[in-house]
Amino acid sequence: MTMDAMTHTPPNPTAATDATSATTVVLFDEIATAGGQRFGVATLNAPASLNALSVDMVRLLTPQLRAWASDAGVVGVLLQATGEKAFCAGGDLRHLYTTLRECGPGRNAYAERFFAEEYELDYLIHTYPKPFLCWAHGIVMGGGVGLMAGASHRVVTAQSRIAMPEINIGLYPDVGGSWFLRRAPGRTGLFLAFTAAPLNAADAVFCGLADLLVPQEHKPQVLEAITATAWQGEAKADRATLSRLLADAAEGSSVPPSKLREHFDAINSLMAGDDLRDIAERLRALRSDDAWLQTAATTFTKGAPSTAAISFELWQRVHHLSLAEVFRLEYWVSLGCCAHADFAEGIRALLIDKDRQPKWTPSTIEDITPEFVEDHFRARGEMPAELAALGSAVA
Repeated sequence: MTMDAMTHTPPNPTAATDATSATTVVLFDEIATAGGQRFGVATLNAPASLNALSVDMVRLLTPQLRAWASDAGVVGVLLQATGEKAFCAGGDLRHLYTTLRECGPGRNAYAERFFAEEYELDYLIHTYPKPFLCWAHGIVMGGGVGLMAGASHRVVTAQSRIAMPEINIGLYPDVGGSWFLRRAPGRTGLFLAFTAAPLNAADAVFCGLADLLVPQEHKPQVLEAITATAWQGEAKADRATLSRLLADAAEGSSVPPSKLREHFDAINSLMAGDDLRDIAERLRALRSDDAWLQTAATTFTKGAPSTAAISFELWQRVHHLSLAEVFRLEYWVSLGCCAHADFAEGIRALLIDKDRQPKWTPSTIEDITPEFVEDHFRARGEMPAELAALGSAVA
């Protein structure tokens, strides 16, 4: 469903244009409701890039979401995307790659702003004071999961395909991944960080990344229900109302089998313990007749050892941290990844040269030292003001 297909919209929707092209990368609109209130609608609009999250998108979304949050006439927000292929296939990494090559281990001003502003937006969604519906249809990866995970109402469809694929590019599941994967059942979150295993709608609901499956063809029904409802303007009551209308739209829909649920015990056994090398040995030795599970193990074996080591260290550190503290910690770790070689090499191999033959440094988990891991966690410069303020009354 694109904005053009919506029937209950003002005559002059606002839009924002990428300064480097003629593309309107985010569309903003509002749905008028029965009681005179409005629902804000933000639509990612870069289908050619599978709606990859760019700095331009972030800089448009954050102020608009804040404006809707403070507008008493707006009772909720819908975040969606143009096109049928993807909600958001991750962050836009091509310009970041250029700066990684230019800056090497030195300070990277673009990366500092990129991660600070993206994490500020993700935290805003997690703590949004009104019902926030994310319609995550199609591909949802990396930065797209970051947008979805914090919404109060997270809808997936039969066509949703979700993953945190950072081990393929030498990063780690950021955008709050250290927070939400740590809260997945058992050790499934650690498994997803290590293997980039793809999830369907049932998997996403099982591990807590989504709330329910609503068929894509029922989306017009949801929009009509939002329009026909007299919202109270009280967050708790309106969230309950939105939950009910989504449940009505989901009623009778078939849910696909969940591989994550099916292999839950096996995953917990594979990922057990506090020794990274033991876990790595079990994953490398896995031989399964199930293609999903075997592919996950193979992806781990080919992926960046640094990603596994950093993800494991984060898993151990974040258990008792607040969400704001997690985003601040992830900021330093992401800049640490920018300062080391694997992130640029992973982007090169997957997105630039597309040879899919990255040369990881270090090349094995056994070669990773505690000092190498710790260097990813140290401060590089000053904490950005917007992240320092997270969790405060002014955040």
